[in-house]
Amino acid sequence: MPVHPLPHPSDASPQPGGADPFPILDRPERSDRPDRPDRPDRPDPEQPSPGPGPTLAQVAAHAGVSSATASRVLNRSAPVSAQIAARVESAVRELRYVRRRASAATSRDTGAIAVVAFADVLRFHADQFPVRLLAGAQRVVPDRELVVLTAGPGPARPSLVRYLCGGHVDGVLLVGRWGDPALPGLVQAAGVPVVALGRPPQSQRLAHVDADNLSGARAAVRLLHRAGRRRIATIAGPPDTAAGADRLAGYRRALLDHGDPARCAVAYGDFGSRSGEHAMVRLLDQFPDVDAVFAASDAMAVGALRALRRLGRRVPDDVAVVGFDDSPAAASARPGLTTVRQPVEDLGARAVELLRDPSPTRSVVLPTHLVVRQSC
Repeated sequence: MPVHPLPHPSDASPQPGGADPFPILDRPERSDRPDRPDRPDRPDPEQPSPGPGPTLAQVAAHAGVSSATASRVLNRSAPVSAQIAARVESAVRELRYVRRRASAATSRDTGAIAVVAFADVLRFHADQFPVRLLAGAQRVVPDRELVVLTAGPGPARPSLVRYLCGGHVDGVLLVGRWGDPALPGLVQAAGVPVVALGRPPQSQRLAHVDADNLSGARAAVRLLHRAGRRRIATIAGPPDTAAGADRLAGYRRALLDHGDPARCAVAYGDFGSRSGEHAMVRLLDQFPDVDAVFAASDAMAVGALRALRRLGRRVPDDVAVVGFDDSPAAASARPGLTTVRQPVEDLGARAVELLRDPSPTRSVVLPTHLVVRQSC
């Protein structure tokens, strides 16, 4: 399973807006074709002949630019001023321009599936979660290659868009916060199925596979409450992630179930161990009577254990700790970490299965369950 971090191309330039997906050119770019000058009186000869629906030439005319310029905007293949790019994108939306699936590249079986991970490269390789996802996906398609691409947040880079839409892969799995709301639409417009691992933002309708994060967090806090804990804090994940938001909502729902929603004690981390350690220190500083903490990831829970040990708090006598994931680190922690198990390998497997029919209305939510060890 090769891993390919994407370099910053020299011709990349951010596109304005991006709230609405817009399609790409009808044919992939040809590297053997010399650049043509931007001449308004000469349409791009690579464009399809007129047919039902607007053509690229009509989009260009509506925007007041040449077909070549409109092509560059839609392909993100060369720098274009923000003003011109906005005019072309507006014309695409107003005319409802959609590419016709004429390219043979999108219809052939490549034998490859792209897994695009929007994460720091070092953390991606150090984290067991994506490795387990890949193992589950490979289990379903042992005869296919999983091409792993790592990308940063923000607008999708032209190199990424060109690769995903250029007939190189038969499907795309998006992992993490892709940041660019136009990316799934660009890939789908090229005839490539797209599935998200994790619930996508509410503004996007996209087939996805996720664990029942809300119910899992709720069960963890209920367990702590049944154990007699009354000042239960949480170390939440980033609130702009679906997992972070859902696990925090589950924590709050459980407090509401027991009639004490006002006793929320929340500190935020980034799902990493060091952030969990820092968050635990902040919680104890603000809420000295905390007797339990639910961490939204095992890594943050392990960091919390480290902080509690340094500050002389016994686990679970003084403070009980519950994590989320049931990663290998949970079983090897001292004391053994009680946690919420999510079926990571099954998430990867179901995502690949969903690529066969990635209707935007389809989603798969897999159950979670508690694994009780010595920290609670």
